[in-house]
Amino acid sequence: MSIYNYKRRESSVAHAGKVGIGGNNPIRIQSMNNTSTLDTDGSVAQALRIAAAGGEIIRLTTQGVREAENMAEIRKKLDEAGCDVPLVADVHFNPNAAFKAAATCEKVRINPGNFVDAARTFKKLEFTDEEYAAEVMKIKDTLVPFLDVCKEHGTAVRLGVNHGSLSDRIMSRYGDTPAGMVESVMEFLRVCREADFDNIVISIKASNVVVMVATVRLLDKRMKEEGMAFPLHLGVTEAGDGEDGRIKSAVGIGALLGEGIGDTIRVSLTEDPENEIPVACKLRDYICGRACHAPVVEPTSVKDGASRDYAVDVIGFEGVNYPLVAGIDFPALPGGWHSADASSDPELFGDDYPVVVRSSNDNRPGEIASWIDRFVAIGGKNPVFIHMSYEDTDLEDLQIKAGADFGPLLLGGYGSGISIDAPAFTSDEINSLALGLLQAARLRISKTEYIACPGCGRTLFDLQKTLAHVKAATQGFKGLKIGVMGCIVNGPGEMADADYGYVGAGPGKVSLYKGKNLVKKNIPSEDAIQELLALINGK
Repeated sequence: MSIYNYKRRESSVAHAGKVGIGGNNPIRIQSMNNTSTLDTDGSVAQALRIAAAGGEIIRLTTQGVREAENMAEIRKKLDEAGCDVPLVADVHFNPNAAFKAAATCEKVRINPGNFVDAARTFKKLEFTDEEYAAEVMKIKDTLVPFLDVCKEHGTAVRLGVNHGSLSDRIMSRYGDTPAGMVESVMEFLRVCREADFDNIVISIKASNVVVMVATVRLLDKRMKEEGMAFPLHLGVTEAGDGEDGRIKSAVGIGALLGEGIGDTIRVSLTEDPENEIPVACKLRDYICGRACHAPVVEPTSVKDGASRDYAVDVIGFEGVNYPLVAGIDFPALPGGWHSADASSDPELFGDDYPVVVRSSNDNRPGEIASWIDRFVAIGGKNPVFIHMSYEDTDLEDLQIKAGADFGPLLLGGYGSGISIDAPAFTSDEINSLALGLLQAARLRISKTEYIACPGCGRTLFDLQKTLAHVKAATQGFKGLKIGVMGCIVNGPGEMADADYGYVGAGPGKVSLYKGKNLVKKNIPSEDAIQELLALINGK
């Protein structure tokens, strides 16, 4: 894969009903119901709204066998309404539900972190090599019979790993790392290959954009090493809502799509699920619009992007006194500054004044990355500012495009500052966007960060209202990461990356976490925000 010239990764094809995923198929758009799967009419109505918005695959939570059985009734009513969008059963902790869902749904999502292994306890456990191997064998004993049912019914399988739900066994050997996430799914893929089952899609997600991108890249590399090329589902989990949710998703998903990686995507927003579809469509279409871009020079003095250690070679943010510039009119540069066209050969500049680099290529990130790599290779040491101009008039369009353009560069360590020229928007709007981009890439923290799940049938309170209330109460805590989770499936694990967590524990009840440690349990929801503030303030 080249980080400079856009070309989609080659993959095998999975089939969820009539929808092909991977290969030469379009990048598919999907979402997830937040209704109870036992609420047939409510689930059907919401699925119809998602499909009408352009959703091509719809997932529903399937906690138990009853929910799995009711998926057949939801399927029947959707068919009666003329909607043939495939349904995915989302299973955690319950293989019995997965077996039943394999006979009632077009696709079943299972989580390698909890399909066979016991629910994680976050204890530091030690396994001998023999004990570890014995635990891995249990995967085969449970997974192969499940795959046999999927073969019988033509059901696709999504192996969905989440950063917050690795098993204790994986954690004991690899820790909470990209390597652990990748090994968690590779164990299952090896069993699938032995069982001659290849109707598979893989997702490997995290709320931390940097971790998510690094992990998907590593998974792609590991699969190639073992002769696999399964389709990949992309998403930044618990991205939140509003501007933050859109920017984080565009940075993470956009960076990978720009490298040609990704066959189906979901933008996870703490909003009504049909709101996710237009955002995902815009992101997909913007990236796919690079397909016919003018060829970009492939630097010969740098390694392939998949294994390149960006931080070593490329001018970064550390130690530079230009962490952010937004809205500067760069055609009239400040005195002493230099300007560079990314389509030209770089030349050395004899002083330390910053260089502003811009591109008009349809693949601007690739061309700018090529220019900076060539500039560094010939000895360039000037701070480099990355400049992008946009004629958009819709703020969401700007957020998505800027995230997709700046994301791969910021995550790759390129640049000492960024500049956005968008005449239709105020300087406050542009600065908010620019700071959001830097925060998503974990390069500059300027505000509270919220890790908030989109909600599903497991959710135990109104997530949208709850997130709004938590935000209103905590926005002044610059640099804190606060998780707002609807249930315990991924909540405590994902919040290992958060400083504090606010998790639904039951109807009208909330539990509070500090890191991944439960510190207050089953608080009445009307008292929970004040209790959270007291916890943050050390009271």
